[in-house]
Amino acid sequence: MVLKTLHITNAWHASSGGIGTFYKALMASANQIGWEMRLVVPSSEDGYERVGEFGGIHHVRAPRAPIHPEYRVLYPQKYLPPGSPIRKILGAEQPHVIEVNDKYTLPYLAGLARVGMLPELRHRPAVVGISCERMDRTLNVYSRWQRTAAVFARAFMKCAYFPQFDHHIAVSRDVAGELEAASRGHKVTRGVWIRGMGVDVTRFTPERRSEVLRGRHLGSDASRALLLYAGRLAPEKNLGLLLDMLEQLPRASCKLLVAGDGPSRQEFLDAANARVPGAVVYIGHERDRDALADLFASVDAFLHPNPREPFGIAPLEAMAAGTPLVAPNSGGVTSYAHEGNAWLSEATGPAFAASVLDILQNPQKRILRTVAARETALRFGWPAVCAEFHALYQDLYARTQGGVTHLEPAFYSTPGNWLGLETASPISS
Repeated sequence: MVLKTLHITNAWHASSGGIGTFYKALMASANQIGWEMRLVVPSSEDGYERVGEFGGIHHVRAPRAPIHPEYRVLYPQKYLPPGSPIRKILGAEQPHVIEVNDKYTLPYLAGLARVGMLPELRHRPAVVGISCERMDRTLNVYSRWQRTAAVFARAFMKCAYFPQFDHHIAVSRDVAGELEAASRGHKVTRGVWIRGMGVDVTRFTPERRSEVLRGRHLGSDASRALLLYAGRLAPEKNLGLLLDMLEQLPRASCKLLVAGDGPSRQEFLDAANARVPGAVVYIGHERDRDALADLFASVDAFLHPNPREPFGIAPLEAMAAGTPLVAPNSGGVTSYAHEGNAWLSEATGPAFAASVLDILQNPQKRILRTVAARETALRFGWPAVCAEFHALYQDLYARTQGGVTHLEPAFYSTPGNWLGLETASPISS
């Protein structure tokens, strides 16, 4: 059966990162295999963007987000009232699967669809939540009251988020940990599947290495090592670690290129100028993916400072490009990175600096690990990853229709009483 899937997210704007990359890859795959796919995103204006023969993006006018104004937010008024924009879209599309990628303003739409309170839907879709981040860690970064935020996140995930959906997908075992805690003590059995993101291995490749590009950034001092951070400049990315690392390295030995944008840009650049003057060069957000791939392949190391990264597409792109990856030994990055294909360490300045020096001083180790990294990335190519997601969507739809299923989850929720108290031990892989 050929499904129609509809995906709705708030994590979308002109320079959005991993989630946008995921949905664009998924839509490209949909067009190749004849799978109807629709995406619903917040925008400055209402509209519809056709993407190939089988894909399309519904843009719904929405206000800017209060914390990150580069994003916009679809609030409940966009789907609660009869005749609201998202309800009209659901009525026109009649999807077999509705996937919600948001934990704040959109889960209640999933709940309405799951219990049949959207008359626009003429049949029962599978309602799926996909987790690309952990609420507890997000609130920990942005809240002054960490303990209160942690208690709230646990209660919200269990009582307000987890029950809204038929089933859940998490992008890594690390992210699934929060869902496993939330899954304890429910009347309805729900599964949680773990499916990682992917990488464009035809675009991100070692063959794109350019000495001309390196010379452009290094200038007359070709002896310096060229390091790269590419990603959002936001508090949750732990950008201060990059400066801690540079302070530990010999002066004038390295130049760090920073590609990206976000609310922490000016604060980070001011701190860099004060702490390591001349060591950081800001090149802005690179929208040209080919130019970005050239950059990835042409540097001496890619730095990923976030110890709580949910998955991390950019580090995987660095591995595909044959560039040494320096990353913390924690978080979703460890889904694919290990001591045999990357340089993993504690998230401290001295530890990161030691990894960079090891890369520069041990060429044989660098060759062995980057070759292994490329082999790892090939297993995460987008065609294979998208095929796995498509098979999972089919399986999840079959579950809601009482059909035959084949894909077992990483774990199921456990039974509970009306108070939400667990009456059985957790089942997990």
